[in-house]
Amino acid sequence: MMADNFEAELDSSDTSVAEFEGHRSLLDKFQHFLHANPAMVPVIILAVSIVGFGLVAGERFFSPFTLGLIMQQVAIVGILACAQTLVILTAGIDLSVGAVMVLSYVVMGNLGVTYGMPAGFAIIIGILVGMACGMLNGVLVTRLKLPPFIVTLGSWRIFLASVFLYTGSQSIRSQDIDAEAPALKFFGGKVTFIDDLIGFNANITYGVVLMLVIFLVFWYLLTNTAWGRAVYAVGDDKDAAELAGIRSDRILVSVYVVAGFICGIAAWAAIGRVGSVSPSSFQEANLESIAAVVIGGTSLFGGRGAILGSLFGALIVGVFAAGLRLAGADPQWVLFASGCLIILAVSIDQWIRRVSV
Repeated sequence: MMADNFEAELDSSDTSVAEFEGHRSLLDKFQHFLHANPAMVPVIILAVSIVGFGLVAGERFFSPFTLGLIMQQVAIVGILACAQTLVILTAGIDLSVGAVMVLSYVVMGNLGVTYGMPAGFAIIIGILVGMACGMLNGVLVTRLKLPPFIVTLGSWRIFLASVFLYTGSQSIRSQDIDAEAPALKFFGGKVTFIDDLIGFNANITYGVVLMLVIFLVFWYLLTNTAWGRAVYAVGDDKDAAELAGIRSDRILVSVYVVAGFICGIAAWAAIGRVGSVSPSSFQEANLESIAAVVIGGTSLFGGRGAILGSLFGALIVGVFAAGLRLAGADPQWVLFASGCLIILAVSIDQWIRRVSV
């Protein structure tokens, strides 16, 4: 008799659960979908932005030249956003990525042009400088147990001061780079076969291709390797990750070193993008990279997000900048729009995190 009553209660419970799931609203289903696919948030925003600015700006916005120019303009910030994403996934933040890139950038330029070092060696040393900066950040975070925000805020100032002390605030002209180390400007060259393929001047540079390759490589590493799973685990719950056998401090240091490596690569691409080496370049790159990551749907609380979302986040900012410019708006509206997008993205993230199971 008791067994029959228990089975009856169980059947009733199963029915109530089924009824609850069946009566889930369309908004709840959409919330669950975004919770399971966080990269879809920036995809939706990007699609709406493209359609909206296409209607406002007309055919000029959809021209291959304009779309290629958007890609070219976001290439450097996009590469830095990749580095920033790795750090934010571990529940940290790196305010120094722009300064690390500029320090690597001026080291490459001065070694290759001022000191006459072969371009290949100058590039390698510049990338190693970026990795050393990342290691310094990682060691301070893990060994001294300092908050990443404080560590990278301090190192940002240190690296930026080092740039001006090292260069004496002197720039290197494009003509000098062409004469002494033209390989430094490689990523500024146009990929001509794409223009030949589509029959239009799309203005795609090797820097754009580099950005896409970097995102694809780190998408694979984060989704298909033990290191990538460890990065997510440490960001989600560091203590639980350690109980599972993950050496969280090693993972954190490796993330900062890899972020420094990406900044070094971005430095090489930046020389091609600008065409010269100026210590005052890319002053807003730190904040722009964070904006791209946040708009791209990566949670500031760590452990959740997709690195491809940061690519879409960078493209969203580029689309808004180009669309507002073509619509004749004041350039300050770009800052206004990016600020609104950041607040919207964080609000959506909070809403998604409150998903009911």
